[in-house]
Amino acid sequence: MTLRPSGRVAMQERILKTTDRLFYRQGIRAVGVDTIAAEIGISKRTLYNHFPSKDALIVAYLSRRFRPAKAPTMPPAEQILAEFDRLERSFASRGFRGCPFVNAVAELGEPTHAANKIAVSFKEQRRTWFRGLLIQLDVADPDGLATQLMLLVDGAVAAALVRGEPKMARAAKEAARVLLTAAGVKASHSRRDSRNAPSQERRGER
Repeated sequence: MTLRPSGRVAMQERILKTTDRLFYRQGIRAVGVDTIAAEIGISKRTLYNHFPSKDALIVAYLSRRFRPAKAPTMPPAEQILAEFDRLERSFASRGFRGCPFVNAVAELGEPTHAANKIAVSFKEQRRTWFRGLLIQLDVADPDGLATQLMLLVDGAVAAALVRGEPKMARAAKEAARVLLTAAGVKASHSRRDSRNAPSQERRGER
């Protein structure tokens, strides 16, 4: 039976939601197409009608998580520091398993896989977001400082995953504050009281 366009889109979304959950929680290598199809309650053939291969499913999974950075109304320095608050909320989520883009590259181990290109694009998008804010702050080397901030982000993600400690984001935030201050930016303390327990957030840097 041929699905109508709306039905096809709905089925693709069902497949991707299930794929997202299984790939992120259990790992791309550990989850086969058979498992995904069984979880949804469809045949493998039906799944392949929407995604012709597991590689295509991996690409769709990562592309679905590749969302544009939001543009808050806070001043640039506050936006930069608030990013680490957002990370802490993500780290505190019970489902936190690290960065899905880094996980995919590490699991697949294939430099030519399309997942690598998506991962690089995602990380570069985040770095460019930092760079744009730093340009607004008129720092001397926005490109270099943006790279340093991304290293703090990636380090916080890895440390939080290994240690199981969301507060790694706070340490990274204070390091970011030091970098901003050294660059001549007056980085005031966030309005958010760091003593408050972070609320849960599903995606974050994951």
